[in-house]
Amino acid sequence: MKIYTKSGDKGQTSLVYGKRVSKNNVRVHAYGTCDEANSMIGLALAALGNGEEWASFRQLLQIVQTKLFHVGAELSTPPLIKVAWPITDEDVRYLEEQIDEMDASLPPLTQFILPGGHLCGAALHAARTIVRRAERAAALVWKEEEINPIVLAYLNRLSDLLFVAARFVNHLEGCSESILHQAYSGPNKQGEAN
Repeated sequence: MKIYTKSGDKGQTSLVYGKRVSKNNVRVHAYGTCDEANSMIGLALAALGNGEEWASFRQLLQIVQTKLFHVGAELSTPPLIKVAWPITDEDVRYLEEQIDEMDASLPPLTQFILPGGHLCGAALHAARTIVRRAERAAALVWKEEEINPIVLAYLNRLSDLLFVAARFVNHLEGCSESILHQAYSGPNKQGEAN
């Protein structure tokens, strides 16, 4: 099987079951953004290393990657066609349980923090913002056509999980969080940044 098909050379692509749409279709934007988030999570995993201490965390992120493929499949399937692995309330609850478990081990968050820290943590912060974009794109799809509403809840909760996961990695790796007001407080009297 060849990687290239040439079928998209004129600005169109196929949804599941062959319906042709423009590559700027809201569905294409939504599932493409999920793919982008998935790739960023892959980058985070590559930056994490393979230590045994990260085995369960690595498994969590790989489950998320698999579910993002399922979200993409739902978003790329035209209305009224049944998908093989629909996102369910149980998937959302799983994310909430993981959020609560990680958050319990972290210092309380009392101020805004700047994305960064360990490379894995920074990549997870980036993945969070991409998932937020995927959520906005999915909301546009939902406005135009029928989709599984749990997909929206899943993407919303996933961005929360990735935020907590970034903090979790940075905490365990000993990377301090940059607080918004400490990062830049404006020029001092000499015109230099504090």
